[in-house]
Amino acid sequence: MPERNIDFGKFGARGIKGSDAVTRRLDDLASGIATPVTEKRGWTARLNYLTKTGRSRAAARTAGLTVTDRTLRAWQTGKRRPSKASLERIETAYRTVRRQNVANHLLRRLNSGGGTRVEIHPLNQSQVARPLQRVVEYRTMNVRHWDRIVEAWATGDHQGLDDAWTLDVLPELGSQWGQYEYVTNIGFAA
Repeated sequence: MPERNIDFGKFGARGIKGSDAVTRRLDDLASGIATPVTEKRGWTARLNYLTKTGRSRAAARTAGLTVTDRTLRAWQTGKRRPSKASLERIETAYRTVRRQNVANHLLRRLNSGGGTRVEIHPLNQSQVARPLQRVVEYRTMNVRHWDRIVEAWATGDHQGLDDAWTLDVLPELGSQWGQYEYVTNIGFAA
C-alpha cells in the first residue's frame, strides 16, 4: 500500500491536497452570501447574520469578532465603515458560524441514500517530463460516511479532515489510492 506523498511536486506535478479540495467544496455548499465582504452590502449582510440572535452573536464573539455593541450599530447603520482588518474578522467569523450552522444539514444530505457520489480529478502532470509521468485516471466513488469529514470541517480541524479523507475514504479506491492524495479538483453535490 502506498505511503503519503512527502515531496509532492518535485518533478513539476501540480495540484492541491484532496482534503483541501473537499474543504473548498463544502465551503461552496455552505456559502450563503455571494456579495464580497469588501462591499457594503456584503459586510452588512454578514453582520446581520452574525447578530440576528443572541446565540449567533455569542458564536461570532467566540469566532473572533470582538467589537463593542456601539461599533456594531455604527457599522450596521452605515455611520462607520469597518477597517480592512475588521472586514477580515467579519469574514472569518461569518465562515466559522455558517459552518457550524449548516454542518448538520450537510451531513444529513451527504449521508442520505447510502452516501454521495464523488468525482476525483487527478493531479496536473503537464509540467512533468514525459518519462516521469504516470497514468492517473479520473475516478468516481461513493463516499458513504461523511461524519468525521463534516465534523472536522465544521470545527476547522484541517489535520482531522486530512486524516479522515486520506485514511478513511481514499483507501476505498484500492491499491492506487496514494495517486489521489493530491488532485486538481474534487466534485460532489448535496
